[in-house]
Amino acid sequence: MASLTIISPCNSSSSSLSSSSSSLFAGSSLSHKTVGYNQSRSRTCASNSFKCNLPQPVDIGNGKPTVPIVNERTLPKFLESARMETSVNRNGGKLKVFSGTANPALSQEIAWYMGLELGKINIKRFADGEIYVQLQESVRGCDVYLVQSTCPPANENLMELLIMVDACRRASAKNITVVIPYFGYARADRKTQGRESIAAKLVANLITEAGANRVLACDLHSGQSMGYFDIPVDHVHCQSVILDYLASKTISSDDLVVVSPDVGGVARARSFAKKLSDAPLAIVDKRRHGHNVAEVMNLIGDVKGKVAVMVDDMIDTAGTIAKGAALLHQEGAREVYACCSHAVFSPPAIGRLSSGLFQEVIITNTLPVAEKNYFPQLTVLSVANLLGETIWRVHDDCSVSSIFQ
Repeated sequence: MASLTIISPCNSSSSSLSSSSSSLFAGSSLSHKTVGYNQSRSRTCASNSFKCNLPQPVDIGNGKPTVPIVNERTLPKFLESARMETSVNRNGGKLKVFSGTANPALSQEIAWYMGLELGKINIKRFADGEIYVQLQESVRGCDVYLVQSTCPPANENLMELLIMVDACRRASAKNITVVIPYFGYARADRKTQGRESIAAKLVANLITEAGANRVLACDLHSGQSMGYFDIPVDHVHCQSVILDYLASKTISSDDLVVVSPDVGGVARARSFAKKLSDAPLAIVDKRRHGHNVAEVMNLIGDVKGKVAVMVDDMIDTAGTIAKGAALLHQEGAREVYACCSHAVFSPPAIGRLSSGLFQEVIITNTLPVAEKNYFPQLTVLSVANLLGETIWRVHDDCSVSSIFQ
């Protein structure tokens, strides 16, 4: 059996992080699970951590260990206990959660945290590529939550989501909430050149017209994308999950600096830095010559002898963050950490991230990470508890509202 350090996610209704967590970091009100892929690297964890035995890591041929996908057969005990508590304390009789094919592992974790079973649904492809969706249980009068990221292949997963929404609407669901951990077209949120499309608005219109009543999304590329929807949007930030993980590390506040990999991410990095005992901020100035092509120009701020934490919403080809990390090392940074919510990992991202520039690459599981993309510095944090608790609260608010209608 392989032993991995997993931080116990407490029930969100309980108090925030224990006082034994590092006072250098501000904890969040919601909790999380972390799985580290570098077993040889020692870590200092908060006092509410423990060892959880998981099946032997799978050898994928390159000598690097991987962790099995969590499912009903390998679910850690802390998730099972949380599931039993929520099933006792909350009534999910009129709430149903269905999963698309984009990230079924995350959907399963959300359902287990909520104390529910995933709804039965049949999704298949015809020979010509058309998508077929059939709900295999009644949703009449129910609040339905559809969990589907628009991750690669983005168009396939988006179309699947639209058909799922249509199936629920035609099955007389009371409310349909689309849970999109990763909103793939969020980067096309404005016109940067003439005669360009604004695909984020188009996708928002498609989801609305398909019949969705509400959207729950994680870390949109820009907050303005919420305004593209004509229905309520709950914007969930994964920042709290990453902050809780960083709280388990022994990094002095005097040695810490938060770095924005570009000027557009300054607001995100500043918010992150304030929750890290108001850590100093540095900015990497870059000039982009084309899509997925970045060139670093200079650094604004002091990183000499410090531990640099680079914060971004996503890592696609890793060109921006890798060149930024190289610049930080040139300017004298002692260690560089990369933190992001969405790990798109388009080629050649893995080669850049595993080249030795980063002490650790911290991501969340809003997108599934293929086994071939595992590397020793990678750490994956689960947002299942965050999304599960948000779904419960949205459902409770809708239930109360319906009583007074």
